[in-house]
Amino acid sequence: MGHTLLQIVDWLLWIPLAASTLYILFFALASMFSGRAKKKEEHDEHHSFLVLFPAYKEDKVITGSVQSVMQQDYPKEHFHVAVISDHMEASTNEQLSALGANVLVPHFDKSSKAKALQFAMENETWGTNKEKCKVVILDADNVVEPDFLRRLNDVCHEGHRAIQCHRTAKNSNNGISTLDGVSEEINNSLFRRGHSRVGLSAVLIGSGMCFDHDLFSQDVKELHSAVEDRELDGLLALQRVGIHYVDDIMVYDEKVSSSENFQRQRQRWITGQVQTLLMMLRHLPAALLKGNVNYVDKTLQQALIPRSLLLLFTPPLAVVFTVLSFIPALAPYLSPLRWWLLLAAECLAIFIAIPGRLRIAAMRHALLVPRMAWTMAKNVVHVRLKDKEFHHTTHTVEN
Repeated sequence: MGHTLLQIVDWLLWIPLAASTLYILFFALASMFSGRAKKKEEHDEHHSFLVLFPAYKEDKVITGSVQSVMQQDYPKEHFHVAVISDHMEASTNEQLSALGANVLVPHFDKSSKAKALQFAMENETWGTNKEKCKVVILDADNVVEPDFLRRLNDVCHEGHRAIQCHRTAKNSNNGISTLDGVSEEINNSLFRRGHSRVGLSAVLIGSGMCFDHDLFSQDVKELHSAVEDRELDGLLALQRVGIHYVDDIMVYDEKVSSSENFQRQRQRWITGQVQTLLMMLRHLPAALLKGNVNYVDKTLQQALIPRSLLLLFTPPLAVVFTVLSFIPALAPYLSPLRWWLLLAAECLAIFIAIPGRLRIAAMRHALLVPRMAWTMAKNVVHVRLKDKEFHHTTHTVEN
């Protein structure tokens, strides 16, 4: 009886870890394959771009971000910048107005990015042809290159209704920010590039996003949670709108550089992951019946065990079951090799997903990984399913 119970525990622990590992290994391998090379065509016809900056207490970074957009080598009459200035200083608003941005000042009882975007779509009065207008979402700390809109215009002419650009780190001032940037690139490999390579919809990341005006103005009304990007991701999948990933249009994003910000950010993420899973499960049976592969895939993503927890739990469990296998009475019932193969698969998936240019930096700060993983594990205990409050991450790196 004891042997049977031990085997059950062994498999109950191994199966969910293995399922998450196989998922990331598959898409890590897929990310290695080259996509079909498309000839980049420059178009004389210009889409109009409404660039939105939701900004909550972002006085330190927002001016430089807006400047990077105002300096685009794109016809001025074809793009407009609006900043949703939530709890920012009057002097900052004046600077933004002087740069040419339209400053929208909401008064929320409880702030959130979803509310800011809804407010912008309800109050932005820029006159333009909505059929040819695209809405671009950038975070207050994001900066872009001068050809950002010009290159995005060329991609929009390919007919995509939802686009995710390549968000990448703009700072690596310490080990935490370096590993945060590495984590971002792993996500790009797995959930954007890898998915695109096998014909699946990429995953939104919260900024560096571009949508058809009519699509976004319709869907933004449905956002009610503190994880608006995940919620929007699910809505688009439900409507069978695929998200196109553009690997070579960069959006530079600040990475967290303090333990406090890291802990707060990861707690928000893991809470959002669980909340999104529960929201998406309601539509999963219908998606399965209708063959909505992207919706099923995005629901599975919310059920994945975070990579840091895979690396936190698998090594000690491999050691425990290896030690137990040396007990003669238990040896016939255990297969520790299975655990070591699982650990090897996890390491291989993560190694492949890290861009070559970042592997040395990742190894240099690898000793921080257990501490960061332990922070994630503690966050699991503090998941509050009804928590819909906006948790702001403080930005400190000036643009």
